[in-house]
Amino acid sequence: MNKAAILIIDDEAQIRKLLEITLQSNDYTVSSCANARDGIVAASTHPPDLIILDLGLPDINGHEVLKQLREWFTNPIIILSVQNDEQDIVNALDNGANDYLVKPFRTGELLARIRSALRTKMPEESTPAITAGNLEIDLSLRTVRKNGDIIKLTSTEYTLLALFARNEGKVLTHHYLLREVWGPGFINQSQYLRVFIAQLRKKIEDDPNRPGFLVTESGVGYRFIGSE
Repeated sequence: MNKAAILIIDDEAQIRKLLEITLQSNDYTVSSCANARDGIVAASTHPPDLIILDLGLPDINGHEVLKQLREWFTNPIIILSVQNDEQDIVNALDNGANDYLVKPFRTGELLARIRSALRTKMPEESTPAITAGNLEIDLSLRTVRKNGDIIKLTSTEYTLLALFARNEGKVLTHHYLLREVWGPGFINQSQYLRVFIAQLRKKIEDDPNRPGFLVTESGVGYRFIGSE
């Protein structure tokens, strides 16, 4: 019955109660803290499978909490915040958040994001092949098939697609993608990314103009959508 342990770090009592009821009714084990210090202690004492973190905490800025957690905590972290400024979202994702939802939020969407984030915990060697609809990405053989047929990708296209597949459901920022695929010296060369995303979409999407796999998160980056 127990799917996963989730820690909520949020100073709003009503939000904590809503999250506790929603998550417990979906078989998650839930604990919660109303401030950053208690949350960090709880995460280090009994590491959860996933953390839901508010940025507007009363004692420590949520961005700083995220940085501190990412010094040792490797499981998914989802930001849940009223802050909807594009730069806040980009900063949180660049600092290691797996996802970002703005309050008020839909509980169904939150649950879907949680399921997606928890899938990233699976080690790559246990899932050498990732299937998303009619697309299959074999990370061990470095092959990509659509409807059973091999798709010819360049080395860079494959590297980019494999990075998305390993982070299925997670928003990957422009800077992160440029740094990981092309190197730190290219983090401002967004045209590289646009060109290769367009090329990948032509090869893997049924309709490149209405992508179902590589979805744009406006002003932030891209998300690879696999199975729900």
